[in-house]
Amino acid sequence: FQIIEDKADLRGNDVDSMIKSSKLSANAPEFVPLGFNQYDDSAYYDDSDAYYGEPTLADTVTDFLGHLSSSPGSFESDVEDITGILNSWVTTEELLKELVELIYTQSTSIPNFAYTGARLCNYLSHHLIITPASGNFRQLLLKRCQTEFQQRDAAVRGEPETQKKFHSYVLFLGELYLHLEIKSGQGPPVRARVLLGALKDLLISLFSSPVDANLICAVKLLKLTGSVLDDAWKESGESHMGELIKRIEDIVLDAACSRDVRQMLLKLVELRSSDWGRVLAAAAASSATPDNDPNYFMNEPTFYTEDGTPFTAADPDYAEKYQEMLDRQDYFHDDHKDLFIYFWFPPPLILFTEASCFVN
Repeated sequence: FQIIEDKADLRGNDVDSMIKSSKLSANAPEFVPLGFNQYDDSAYYDDSDAYYGEPTLADTVTDFLGHLSSSPGSFESDVEDITGILNSWVTTEELLKELVELIYTQSTSIPNFAYTGARLCNYLSHHLIITPASGNFRQLLLKRCQTEFQQRDAAVRGEPETQKKFHSYVLFLGELYLHLEIKSGQGPPVRARVLLGALKDLLISLFSSPVDANLICAVKLLKLTGSVLDDAWKESGESHMGELIKRIEDIVLDAACSRDVRQMLLKLVELRSSDWGRVLAAAAASSATPDNDPNYFMNEPTFYTEDGTPFTAADPDYAEKYQEMLDRQDYFHDDHKDLFIYFWFPPPLILFTEASCFVN
C-alpha cells in the first residue's frame, strides 16, 4: 500500500506543477474557428410566412393532375370544381400559356395519364372563360403540339430518351384526336381534322426509322385510333390507311426488327383485315331465321340417338329423330331417362363490339 500512496503523491505533485506553469486563463476570450460566423441570424430566422405562402399556379395544377392521375374515376365529379378554380386564377395571357404548358407536360410525362389529360383538355377548351388575342386554350394547346410535331424526323432517330419522350407525345396526340371536340355551326361537335393529318405524318415518320421502339409506338397508336382514322379517311375518299398497312408489310419483310415486334405488326395487319375487330350486328331475335342468321341454332341443346349420334335442331332429320327418342323413352321409367338423353349446351356467345375479336 505504501508504494501506491507514493505514486499517488507523485501524480498530485505533477498536476500542481502543471497548473502553476500553465498560461491558460478563465478570463480569455472564447475561441472562434476561422470562417465561422458567430452571429449568423439565419439560423434563427422565422420564414414561416414564406413557407406557408400562397401556392403558385404550377403547384395547384400539379396537385390537380396528380389527384386525377391517382383517382381517374373522380374526373366527372371533380372537373367542374377544378375548372372553376382555374377560371378565377387564369386571368392573363401569360397564365393561360403557363397552364397549357403545365397540362401538356404532365400529360406526356405521367404514365398512363394521356387519356385523362386529353379529356381534361377537351373540357377546358369548352369551359375556360379567358380568350386572349393569341388564342384560346384549344388553339394554344394545338400550337404547343405543333412545336413537337416539327421535330418528329429528328426525334425518331434520336437517343433512346428522346425517342421515349416523343412516343409519349404521339400517344397523347392520339388520345387528343379521339377526345378533343370542336363545336360546329350546325350539327354535333367534330374532331380536330388538323390532328388527323398530323397522326398520318407521325406514323410515316415512325415507319421511316423502323427500330423496335418506334414500331411499338406505331402499333400502339394504330390500335388506339386505327378504326377511327380508317373511317375518317374512307369518308373523304383517301387511302392513307392502305398505304400505311403496305408500309407495315414491307417492314415485316425487310426491316431488322425483333421477332416479337414482327409478330405485333402481323397481328396489326390481321386486325385491320377484320375491320379492326368490329363485327356486324347480329340479326334481331324477332327477325332471325335459319336462312339469315348463321347462329340461329347456336344455343339449341344437343341430343344423342341410341347409338350415340349427336343431333340438334339444325339437323334436317331433327323432328323424326327427336320423336323416335321420345317414343323410346315411353318404355322406361322416368328415373332412367338420363341414361338415354344427354343435353349439351355450348358456352354463350361473348361479343365485344369494340374489341378485336369475339369468342364463341
